Amino acid sequence: MQTVTVEGFLAADPSILTAQGSGRRRASFRVLETARFRRGDGQRGERTTGFNCICFNEQTTDAYIAPYAKKGARVVVSGHVENDTWTGRDGTIHYDLRLVVDGLRIKARRAKEDDVDESEPEAPLAPTFDLDDEIPF
Repeated sequence: MQTVTVEGFLAADPSILTAQGSGRRRASFRVLETARFRRGDGQRGERTTGFNCICFNEQTTDAYIAPYAKKGARVVVSGHVENDTWTGRDGTIHYDLRLVVDGLRIKARRAKEDDVDESEPEAPLAPTFDLDDEIPF
């Protein structure tokens, strides 16, 4: 089985769905990953790829994804790829790949400049060196 790991940002808040027959809950979400590159002529470019993800683990969905995963959150998702096929209302058959989530980690976002608590002490400055000192070798 192939395993895929994707790091990116949530495109929207996850959709938490409940199966009609069993009542089990699952999460469905989309992760966007942007690759930056330089073209042959020196111009910069970027390509954004979206990954449709689904988590069937009910405990992960209820305890982790539902309360903490929000639009714009940086996530690392690992899982395996499956083909998804469905028939549209017009009778057209559609094909898609989806990532079935085995593991998910939500990365903490850094605090913005406006959110910095003034009561917290600043980190100590790095030591300074006198460039006139003799080098010991």
